[in-house]
Amino acid sequence: VKVLSRNPDDYVRETKLDLQRVPRNYDPALHPFEVAREYTRALNATKLERVFAKPFLSSLDGHRDGVNCMAKHPKSLSTVLSGACDGEVKIWNLTKRQCIRTIQAHEGFVRGMCARFCGTSFFTVGDDKTIKQWKMESPEYGEEEEPIHTILGKTVYTGIDHHWKEPVFATCGHQVDIWDEQRTSPKCSLTWGFDSISSVKFNPIETYLLGSCASDRNIVLYDMRKSTPLKKVILNMRTNTLCWNPMEAFIFTAANEDYNLYTFDMRFLESPVMVHMDHVSAVLDVDYSPTGKEFVSASFDKSIRIFPVDKGHSREVYHTKRMQHVITVKWTSDNKYILCGSDEMNIRLWKANASEKLGVLAPREKAAMNYNQKLKEKFQFHPQIRRIAQHRHLPKSIFCQIKEQRIMREARRRKELNRRKHSKPGSVPLVPERKKHIVAVVK
Repeated sequence: VKVLSRNPDDYVRETKLDLQRVPRNYDPALHPFEVAREYTRALNATKLERVFAKPFLSSLDGHRDGVNCMAKHPKSLSTVLSGACDGEVKIWNLTKRQCIRTIQAHEGFVRGMCARFCGTSFFTVGDDKTIKQWKMESPEYGEEEEPIHTILGKTVYTGIDHHWKEPVFATCGHQVDIWDEQRTSPKCSLTWGFDSISSVKFNPIETYLLGSCASDRNIVLYDMRKSTPLKKVILNMRTNTLCWNPMEAFIFTAANEDYNLYTFDMRFLESPVMVHMDHVSAVLDVDYSPTGKEFVSASFDKSIRIFPVDKGHSREVYHTKRMQHVITVKWTSDNKYILCGSDEMNIRLWKANASEKLGVLAPREKAAMNYNQKLKEKFQFHPQIRRIAQHRHLPKSIFCQIKEQRIMREARRRKELNRRKHSKPGSVPLVPERKKHIVAVVK
């Protein structure tokens, strides 16, 4: 007598929460159409991703002038600060998407702002040559809206950044000043050259390091423990701002006037790690995602782009018809959203991943999403899938300028090839793309 005998260990779950065991034979001879099936699924997943790509969430309006700078709250995800060109500072609640407090902080522009690492107060600098420290909480009923401290300076301050762990902050303008919160005069002043400095940033990991951008085309690095600058790199055109990678201590990205972004390793400034080209006008601001894998850049060409750190081209471009020159951009600390402030008085809230579904996901939805993601990665270089995944609608002005720049770049390349062909061997050296934009490194 033949009897079917099965071992229950092969198919019975130990607990209710265990996954069901599915006996499956992975022999490829039994699944001849597996790749074809997976390719179709990957194609459909890519198409659906483009269908559901609706990144714009809402706009926060309330400013009466262009938004000039923004700051994130270090402890609260839903709080963001913004400063405008008329000296007004607003504090926003992102969950309700409304302004919870307005301060008339400065006469003229608010040039820079930053929150203290503990989140209890924030600092602003403006065109009226003052540094002001404000409470993060709203004043009590009947209390005046006044700063905790006001420091009067001798020159206009163009930027400010707070140390990540200590009660120290740095301002820039005519020179880089390091201030102690308790004192009204700077602890030390750092200068190299005679030009105005547009932005200064503390390193989030090696917290005693600072980077600054000057208008004489320099990026200068300082060490707070020494009272002298470390080294500087001179580029072909001016750098507007820089941002340190929050995960890799030595990496920073600089936003340049020549439409490109440069990712540098501060130990080897002779050539950038990567040149990111896609914008068609000056890049005005840059901010890293908290994972350190990507960054977002804001440009004068009325668009914002998301770049992977190790790629030369952007994976995403966001624009709307009403959005004018984007001056400032921030990536929220939960890696989900991007905020950008622009000329026409609006702050816009975008999804960092354009087709991501917001809200609670069912376990099966999550599993399907992960499966589709893996399929898209597996077939990402297939021409059909790559074409659909990379296609983006661009405004006509940007589209035409990209085309024009491509023609100009090609012409320059052809000219160089011809010059090399008709010159003595070795007289026209081959300069790699990364080194073309660097003038010199001074130590």
